[in-house]
Amino acid sequence: MQATATVLVYSDNANTREQVRLAAGRRPAADAPEIEILECATAPAVLEALEQGGIDVCVLDGETAPAGGMGVCRQIKDEIFQCPPVLLLIGRPQDAWLATWSRADAAVTHPVDPVAFAEALAGLLRRRRLAQAVAPVRAGA
Repeated sequence: MQATATVLVYSDNANTREQVRLAAGRRPAADAPEIEILECATAPAVLEALEQGGIDVCVLDGETAPAGGMGVCRQIKDEIFQCPPVLLLIGRPQDAWLATWSRADAAVTHPVDPVAFAEALAGLLRRRRLAQAVAPVRAGA
């Protein structure tokens, strides 16, 4: 298992980024790697970080302005080769269909529920780790 995982957190609201940081903790689950948080307050910063690589999971705030997390999610799913999994923060449970439209891999409601958030983040980290483990096997086949 990798030593650490990098989680990109996109929100124009510093309080939301702090809620995500606190909910994630140092490790969202016992079988997940320790995480490092990379905070981004603008969509261009998100795109730049993803182009540089090394991001394991993105957490995008659907309520961010002017470029909301749902639109950014759809954009990166279209434009970033092997885009990391995306956890979308949505305002209401009824917005889950918008998360599906944006191609998010998971969604949780905001304000952040620490337990639900940590479970969703850990699930995406596990899935990412599994995909990375399978990729070298497929390349060698």
